[in-house]
Amino acid sequence: MNSKSLVIIPTYNEVENIERLIGLIGSHLPDTSILVVDDNSPDGTGAVVERLMHSNSRLHLLKRSGKLGLGTAYISGFRYALEKDFDYIFEMDADFSHNPEYLPRFLEAIEDADLVIGSRYVDGGGVENWSFLRKMISMGGSFYARTILSVPIRDLTGGFKCFRRETLEAIDLDSVYSEGYSFQIEMTYRAYKKNLRIREIPIVFTERAGGKSKMSRRIFLEAVVRVWQILFSVR
Repeated sequence: MNSKSLVIIPTYNEVENIERLIGLIGSHLPDTSILVVDDNSPDGTGAVVERLMHSNSRLHLLKRSGKLGLGTAYISGFRYALEKDFDYIFEMDADFSHNPEYLPRFLEAIEDADLVIGSRYVDGGGVENWSFLRKMISMGGSFYARTILSVPIRDLTGGFKCFRRETLEAIDLDSVYSEGYSFQIEMTYRAYKKNLRIREIPIVFTERAGGKSKMSRRIFLEAVVRVWQILFSVR
């Protein structure tokens, strides 16, 4: 029986990117399905997806009432994937910071792993179009979380991932509470605590091609505090 894969893309005001991104995902993984989880984007992102669905049976849309957060968007997508019996579940950003050309490499790597992380901080990985300060903040954030949680993962805040369905089933999705960057930390840490096989593959992360970044000082500070909560609450 052929395996089924699903790419989950949370969106809020990504009308400049979403159509091209969907096309590129299809060109690199023509047999994969795509789920856009849209938080009622006022720029019409959801309407673009609905139009594209008429000619693409592998494209799906989950419409939410408003901007409810990255973590809950992914959890909703994960539940959809499990309900529809997908075997491999990707998560990626809509802004082209995650290049769709890497998707086939994730599927190769997941053959002997339970979670594959696209890593900026292993050999061959990197970032483009970032200031020196942002690089230091990102690398420092990963080092900070890695040290506190004692996890041998180089890129704990990375959001380009592929899960086996069994990995998501092993993680108690009801108990995941983090948002923003800390959501990525928590999901990886929960997989690690379950003794699941985690593999990092190199990617080059590129600053968004269009639209406005969702990163904020509040999200960053939340992640700093949340790491300690993750440490003491996840077993």
